[in-house]
Amino acid sequence: MATTPNSAEIRQWIADFVAETLPPETLEQVVTRLDDAIIARIPELRDRDMRRDLAASSRAHAVEVLSGLTQDRFHYPVPEEAHAFARTLARRGYDVRLLLRVYHLGQEAVIDYMTEVLEQRQLPPDIERSVLLRLFDRTTRWVSTSVETLTDTYMAERERGLRAAFTQRAEIVRSLLDGAEVDTESASARLGYRLAQRHVALVLWTDEDAAPLPDGTGEAVGLLDRIVARYAAALGNGSLLTMPSGASALWAWIGLDGEGPAAADPAWSVDAPVRVAVGAPAAHTAGFRASHREAVAARQVAERARPGAPRVTHYAEVEVAYLAGTDEVAMRSLIDRELGALAAPDAQSARLRETLHAYLRARRSPDAAAKLLGVHKNTVRYRIQRIEELLGHSLDQRGARLEMALDCVAVYGV
Repeated sequence: MATTPNSAEIRQWIADFVAETLPPETLEQVVTRLDDAIIARIPELRDRDMRRDLAASSRAHAVEVLSGLTQDRFHYPVPEEAHAFARTLARRGYDVRLLLRVYHLGQEAVIDYMTEVLEQRQLPPDIERSVLLRLFDRTTRWVSTSVETLTDTYMAERERGLRAAFTQRAEIVRSLLDGAEVDTESASARLGYRLAQRHVALVLWTDEDAAPLPDGTGEAVGLLDRIVARYAAALGNGSLLTMPSGASALWAWIGLDGEGPAAADPAWSVDAPVRVAVGAPAAHTAGFRASHREAVAARQVAERARPGAPRVTHYAEVEVAYLAGTDEVAMRSLIDRELGALAAPDAQSARLRETLHAYLRARRSPDAAAKLLGVHKNTVRYRIQRIEELLGHSLDQRGARLEMALDCVAVYGV
């Protein structure tokens, strides 16, 4: 039987492969592998938001290419997620050559993956060769179409006047965050934001599964801009610096005249699908950098937190959880070791953990803990006695470690 690329046998093998790969879980594994291969060669894409936009683009492209493998069509529509990724590259100030490199590396990664799949399945050499030729032809057409279309998208974003503003801002902000020496007055003038003041840094983003929130470009950045502008007016001195870090994410710095707003200030409130991470207030360029680093850390905690966690995460409130959570296994060992029976998932254990946490934060004052919990002080005393019985030792022995374990449970759950 002839084994040309159009033979029934090859078509059936490709159809079976497509059917096996398209289910969400399998597709996600393939997309992650391809993106990892690209990011290994392009470190600029390691940033959380860049990777998120790349994954959305890769996922949408994969569906289009896989669907086309079983058909004789040679036109591959460029998905909106790919246009969003191209716009992000332009807004971040990257050269268009980086966009081209992403697609050429993506084609290499696809061919490498398919070659490995075919070798594992031990197909006859003539069928393997035909499948690879078909795949190479289709991916070449896909890359050619995508690059041509998305280069136009990238250039249109630049020509709309966004590139100059965002590139200048991105270069200065990147220099500041990298710790480079900058002329504070000159940088402030170019940013339109005074660096010689106290700042609080924020990272804003939307939930991964959020519905589209159009702002005129099919992205959520407009909504995030409005929210952070409200924060600047209500919580700061009105001065504000923002920089989109993805199609649905934003970095921001708010100028402060005083110490800064408390985490409990109701003005921080925000509705789904928006999430906010907040660094600690700090001064001058060192504070600009430090507060941003903390906001990024707070975001990492927020994205790993238990379901139902607050939509606004302040670094000062999760610092212990962040530091302990960098090693998941060690953190869980700390929780199990220090809390013992108190780490059970039932309601009674949760109530005892809440009481213990309040008691330790209230400097072991039953009266103060009772006020925090809204219960009688004798209730606190009884629960503390019960807690010591379950732990098998006095709270005086390991109070600091207990509080660390409770901080982690409050964020990540048991």
